[in-house]
Amino acid sequence: MAALRLLRRAAGRTLCRAASGGRPPSVPERIEEKRRAALLGGGRGRIDAQHKRGKLTARERVLLLLDPDSFDEYDMFVEHRCSDFGMDSDKNKYPGDSVVTGRGRINGRLAYVFSQDFTVFGGSLSGAHAQKICKVMDQAAMVGAPVIGLNDSGGARIQEGVESLAGYADIFLRNVLCSGVVPQISLIMGPCAGGAVYSPALTDFTFMVKDTSYLFITGPDVVKSVTNEDVTQEQLGGAKTHTAVSGVAHRAFENDIDALLNLREFFNYLPLSNRDPAPVCECHDPSDRLVPELDTVVPTESTKAYDMLDIIHSITDEREFFEIMPSYARNIVVGFARMNGRTVGIVGNQPKVASGCLDINSSVKGARFVRFCDAFNIPLITFVDVPGFLPGTAQEYGGIIRHGAKLLFAFAEATVPKITIITRKAYGGAYDVMSSKHLRGDANYAWPTAEVAVMGAKGAVQIIFRGKEADAEAEYVDKFANPFPAAVRGFVDDIIQPSSTRMRICHDLDVLASKTQSNPWKKHANIPL
Repeated sequence: MAALRLLRRAAGRTLCRAASGGRPPSVPERIEEKRRAALLGGGRGRIDAQHKRGKLTARERVLLLLDPDSFDEYDMFVEHRCSDFGMDSDKNKYPGDSVVTGRGRINGRLAYVFSQDFTVFGGSLSGAHAQKICKVMDQAAMVGAPVIGLNDSGGARIQEGVESLAGYADIFLRNVLCSGVVPQISLIMGPCAGGAVYSPALTDFTFMVKDTSYLFITGPDVVKSVTNEDVTQEQLGGAKTHTAVSGVAHRAFENDIDALLNLREFFNYLPLSNRDPAPVCECHDPSDRLVPELDTVVPTESTKAYDMLDIIHSITDEREFFEIMPSYARNIVVGFARMNGRTVGIVGNQPKVASGCLDINSSVKGARFVRFCDAFNIPLITFVDVPGFLPGTAQEYGGIIRHGAKLLFAFAEATVPKITIITRKAYGGAYDVMSSKHLRGDANYAWPTAEVAVMGAKGAVQIIFRGKEADAEAEYVDKFANPFPAAVRGFVDDIIQPSSTRMRICHDLDVLASKTQSNPWKKHANIPL
């Protein structure tokens, strides 16, 4: 075999010399040869194997994500520096190593990208690989542009030992330093295991591809040996697990192409950095459009459910809404939309799931989304129909007090424009938490169906009248099950007709576009993590 390799190498040198008239290849010829090798990655066989798994190669992904002819590649000639375990042989040297990095445009807007190449050493992270990623992250932070990571890696390159671990730490540091400075997006398009999972976990959004992407600290074999649990890769760390059970991932897509096209659409909602305002695009949906169906969307029976998504879709531009974490903590809805062309973040209780109660998972989901919007100057619109925090020992033992405080903290510290609409119930402490006027809400409205109270009529009457509640419930409902107690105290700015909601929000956003507000100086706040 060694002799065969020597013959092939010699043949390659002979061909090069023959092509150049018997002389050694010139520098331009060597450059071109290296470029061709870099474009092939791990070789035709491994590319075919990648395609057989239903996956695109690293370069195909970059070219599909970015605008045509906009990709400027960095460090195409970089090679790993490991000399142990035969890694210094020519057959183990690949120009560009196991990651493709550079910058390009998405719908004309600048983005920095790295795409791990599974055809080269399984996309494993070497010192050179990490160095390439760090370079694009540093430049993205310097110029103010988002970083997008396309992850498809077997983990640390074992042959490099601690240098590979140091490379991960270098990336983690930059994830932290870039947090709140430029948007960071991770798209998991293959395996991502061990320490490698913490980079996506530190980014703002993590998306996955169904059936081909996995995120876990330890694989099924290790789990079996330590805990004796039998579990598949998909059950342990697949897209369904992380989008519906753990909440690690924000959304999952059908395949590589679907994921990359959705990522292009999602990118349009985001500002390039914390120095930019929320993006504004051309809008053909009239800002003063009335929505008559909203006048009847809330049922007259206060215990009957309705879909908060119906309200959200009806008031947004062209009925478009990019929902974040649609399969996790479904009792709260969060996502991005546009109002009169301007990007907004929308938060809403979902009466269809657990009556819209706030619990541990929904509080954490909502808080993280609110903080992202505040960090990147995206106005917040909150729709409130919340009967309170979910009761029970599971919630209390799980720390609902601490986790619920995260959502309260996020809304209170946010300085972006905040518009709140109470559609029906706003009970107890949950009323305060959901972007109330007391947490510096800029425009707070109630629909005629709104009820702002300490608790529901039945529970309140039992406490107040203690067995003498025959006619008391009707009296309590008449006093508190309406928007007037809040309106007369100025806790809501107006009681509005539901059909006028879009018009009111658009007008308020125009006024609040010049809002300036700041918090007291501090090194950083101490949110109850």
